[in-house]
Amino acid sequence: MIAGIGIDLCEIARMEKLLEDGRFLSRYFSPEEQAYIAGKGRSAAQTMAGIFAAKEALTKALGTGIVAGSLSDICVLHDEQGAPYYDLRGAYAQIAKGRGISSFFLSITHEAGVAAAVCVAERNG
Repeated sequence: MIAGIGIDLCEIARMEKLLEDGRFLSRYFSPEEQAYIAGKGRSAAQTMAGIFAAKEALTKALGTGIVAGSLSDICVLHDEQGAPYYDLRGAYAQIAKGRGISSFFLSITHEAGVAAAVCVAERNG
């Protein structure tokens, strides 16, 4: 059963500026995400924007907004084929568990200077 849906957009140019200042990256992104973004070279800002949009989309699917915990607790990883998925930690893991949410589905795209992400939260039963 679908428990929530979230969507978010993020300007890639905004992330390009924030990449110059490592404080934003270290504050909102997990060490794994930081390494993944750093490995993207010229498309680092595009990747960063997609991951950031994915984090915000999840907070909307949960119905909490960003105030519930640290965005670095919402970790966006990628499987062997490159598909993104969530690894929730801390407060967001507890919120999902408390709401009976068993899984999340994530899609990220980039086009014309914008990254977008959609998150669908699923509850068993």
